[in-house]
Amino acid sequence: MLDTSVTKTRVRPFDIDIYLHVNNAVYLNMMDAARSNFLADCGGMKSLNSKGWYPVVAASSVKYRSSLLLGQKAEISTRVVGWDPRIAYIEQIIRHEGKVVTQAYIAARFLAKGGGKVPAPDVVEFLGGPHVSPELPADCLAWAKAMDVYFRERG
Repeated sequence: MLDTSVTKTRVRPFDIDIYLHVNNAVYLNMMDAARSNFLADCGGMKSLNSKGWYPVVAASSVKYRSSLLLGQKAEISTRVVGWDPRIAYIEQIIRHEGKVVTQAYIAARFLAKGGGKVPAPDVVEFLGGPHVSPELPADCLAWAKAMDVYFRERG
C-alpha cells in the first residue's frame, strides 16, 4: 500500500498543444491513469469494486518544472504519503530522463456506490495498509491544512 508504483508513457501527438509541448490538462490525465495503475499494482481495483467503493479527486496541487515534448518518454511515480480521517494524500512525480518535470499532491476521497463517503483509514486498512498514517511531508501538510480550511468555510 505504501510502495511506489511506476507507470511509463510516451508523449503522443494528441498530448501536445499549440505551443508544441504537453498541455497542462494532459499531465492530469497521465496522473489519473497512473493512479489507476497504482490501485491495480496494490491489488486494490478488484477489492474496492467488491465493496462498491471508488476513488475521486477532491483537490490537487500541481507544480510544473519543465515541458515534455512530442515523442519523449516519461515515468510517473505514484505513492500514498499519508491520510487523515477523510482524505488519502497521494504524491505523483513525472520524470523524463530522471529529471522531475511535474510534481503533484492529490487529495483522494473514496465514495460508495449508492451514496456515502468512505473514511480513508477504512480504505487503507481494507487494502492491507498500516493502521497509522505516515507523517505527511511538510509541503503536503501545509496544503492539506489550507484545503481543510477551504472546505470547512464552504460547507
